[in-house]
Amino acid sequence: MKNKYIIISLIVLAIGLQSCFVAKKYQESQIEIADKYRDVSTNDSTTLASMPWEQLFTDSYLQDLIHKALDNNLDYLMAIERVNAAEAYYKQGKMAYLPSLQLGVNGGSYQLSENSATGVASGGNGLNYENYQLTGSISWEADIWGKIRSSKRASQAKYLQSEASQRAVKSALVAHLTSAYFQLIALDAQVEVVKKTVSNRTEGLATMTSLKNAGQVTEAAVKQTEAQLYSTQILLLNLEKNVKLLENTISLLLGQHSGSIVRGKLEDQKVMAELKTGFPSQLLRNRPDVMFAEYGLMNAFELTNVAKSNFYPSLSISANGGLESIIFDNWFNSTSIFSNVIANISQPLFNKRSIRTRYEVAKAQQARHVIILKIQYSEPAKKYQMPYIATRQKERNMKFRSKNYRH
Repeated sequence: MKNKYIIISLIVLAIGLQSCFVAKKYQESQIEIADKYRDVSTNDSTTLASMPWEQLFTDSYLQDLIHKALDNNLDYLMAIERVNAAEAYYKQGKMAYLPSLQLGVNGGSYQLSENSATGVASGGNGLNYENYQLTGSISWEADIWGKIRSSKRASQAKYLQSEASQRAVKSALVAHLTSAYFQLIALDAQVEVVKKTVSNRTEGLATMTSLKNAGQVTEAAVKQTEAQLYSTQILLLNLEKNVKLLENTISLLLGQHSGSIVRGKLEDQKVMAELKTGFPSQLLRNRPDVMFAEYGLMNAFELTNVAKSNFYPSLSISANGGLESIIFDNWFNSTSIFSNVIANISQPLFNKRSIRTRYEVAKAQQARHVIILKIQYSEPAKKYQMPYIATRQKERNMKFRSKNYRH
């Protein structure tokens, strides 16, 4: 009875000690981001970054191609499977608080050696007996220092990081496919213009040949017209080759064999959505590569907490019990019941510096992810500034020229 009180006291103590959470809680990175474009004032908080691609690209042919790419592109499918794997680890991490439970059944006949210690003790006759067991065991570790909690948060950050990676692959896929599509329909328009030019210059060459035969122009004029026709024909061949290459590129993005691409025309393209840039911080916060770096830092931070908790003692409680008998007919009698409960407190003392090494490596990894996040914030910020400034400068130039034209 006294032992039961001791075990119950240890369980209550373990639950109470879980409030001693020594691991730090992750705080979102406080990296300074410029909220204004250089030399440009804006109060517009509406941003293109939050606009779905379906609203931005209204071409029905393009939308069908994007949907097909999202269904069949191999890189995107791999990103989805990485998310599924990370989600499985996250679900496992959420169950780490629960105890482990096992059940086993065994039975058999045993013949011991006459020369074994048991055989000699029994007078030189090897024992022959049967044994049957039905056992169940349960074990549970108290999360005193927040080790399990930090592991759960680390797996959650890894899952969110995989989702950000999937979004990055999706954004890149939509961007590459859209760019190739618009290049393709632009080439189609150029091909039509060049075909008309070839037709006109073919007729012009026939006209110049007739004029030469009539003595109206020289041979040099005919050769000049002929050279212009040949150069236009070469240009047409190059454009048609580029059309094939772009079709092959789009086919690869669609995850299909090379072939012709169903598409619209350049003159049918219309920008229906109002393009608003918003603030630089809004664009950065919506970038999946920045989110990927942020969740990577979160994961490294929680793994540092896990490594630090290894310095402290751990408390675990295990119990097992069941039915055991050497006679099959007595296996399920009340007299065959056995049980035991064990509480264990373990404090690492010396293990060849492995715990400290893991902690120092975790801290170094966390510092590395801080640098990666700063890079992810700084590089895109520079890229956003220059196109925005260039666009606004062009708008001012057009307004200035318009005023001068009126005067």
